[in-house]
Amino acid sequence: MRLVKHLANLGYGSRKDVQKLIRMGVFADTDGERLSDDAKIAHDDVRYKGRPLDPDHGVVLLMHKPVGYVCSTKDTGQLVYELLPARFRDRKPVLSTIGRLDANTSGLLLFTDDGDFLHRIISPKNHVPKVYEVTLARPLNGHEGAIFESGTLLLEAEKEPLKPAFLEVTGETTARLTLYEGRYHQVRRMFAAVGNHVETLHRARMGELTLGDLKPGQWRILTPEDIQKLLARSVS
Repeated sequence: MRLVKHLANLGYGSRKDVQKLIRMGVFADTDGERLSDDAKIAHDDVRYKGRPLDPDHGVVLLMHKPVGYVCSTKDTGQLVYELLPARFRDRKPVLSTIGRLDANTSGLLLFTDDGDFLHRIISPKNHVPKVYEVTLARPLNGHEGAIFESGTLLLEAEKEPLKPAFLEVTGETTARLTLYEGRYHQVRRMFAAVGNHVETLHRARMGELTLGDLKPGQWRILTPEDIQKLLARSVS
């Protein structure tokens, strides 16, 4: 792929804009030498203002999503994309969230421009576990775990019962819930079905992948080792 097209696809600007930047010397090789528009050069050997380029296609990002942000590119209000460099919204293929967290939910959120990888993670067939920390409005009654684990719980307006989910009680009104699917507002609807209300919700883990030291609003690029952690506990 020509350098101009590659840089445009990474969101650095239109092809015309990128051409101008190349001619101005904004993009250079690792020795600081200017490049030509049609240069054939490896992604890792190009510098933007002296720094490495944004990650190449096939990237997976991990964000600690704060409460109040929406997983969308078009909705009103605060969008998770505002926490990333502005040019990331112009990448082609598009950088999409892997599933969603609603505005009132915080925690582990993934992004990728790799469609095959996205579907691999969200597909119920791959059973990647997702762990949520929940705070409830009322004390637990003690029967919720058995109901969630039964595989028979049918949510309102749905025709298929939920897959078994596993509840760990951590306090009178707190719990840790592990899911192997991701239906619309699933955790909130599950607790509503047993007569309770979710006050706070935080996704703490996917597979064996956690947020680590990331603070709300921070993000990082996943390494191959991180990807293995993400897929480590998937079951058939």
